[in-house]
Amino acid sequence: MPWQQPGLPEEGAQTGEFSSSAKKVALIMFLAVVTSIFFLFFMAYIQRMKLFDWYPLEEPFLLWINTAFLVLASIAMQRASRIVALDEGSFGVALMAGGIFAVAFLAGQYFAWEELRAGGFYAASNPANAFFYLLTAMHGIHLLGGLYVWARTAWSSKNGVNRQEISQSVELCSVYWHYLLVLWLVLFALMLNT
Repeated sequence: MPWQQPGLPEEGAQTGEFSSSAKKVALIMFLAVVTSIFFLFFMAYIQRMKLFDWYPLEEPFLLWINTAFLVLASIAMQRASRIVALDEGSFGVALMAGGIFAVAFLAGQYFAWEELRAGGFYAASNPANAFFYLLTAMHGIHLLGGLYVWARTAWSSKNGVNRQEISQSVELCSVYWHYLLVLWLVLFALMLNT
């Protein structure tokens, strides 16, 4: 069992943290899994809506405002990524704006749920309602995971972590925010057209 033998790592080998390319590959693999999961949800949604007891849900107008928040979050994260990559100065404002807009999106989703519940649209009353709550909750959970990484990145940037490491973290956050935006646009379009 050579992997259990103690010794020095080979020259150039990583010790502890993943390398930059390994983190990118890990994110790509994670996004592939998330895409597969949401694809299965979309297919189940499309199949389920063909049955007789499906009554389309009237989406709250607040979802349009939430969509704007997510677009602004993605733009802000792209701006932060560009600033840090080109070493153009402070990227903190753009990074913070990306997180704040993402939190605003999540808060807006919660208020949209409350609006629907106040109108009597409960998950158990109709399969379309149940799918709405399920899909928006799954998207929200993934955004919460992104906010955790965003918070770690923001914390690291305030505590003097080297700019190259921060640059990669901001870049990966930006990619993840863009992915969640595209995912939300597809999900929202599906719900609006059914």
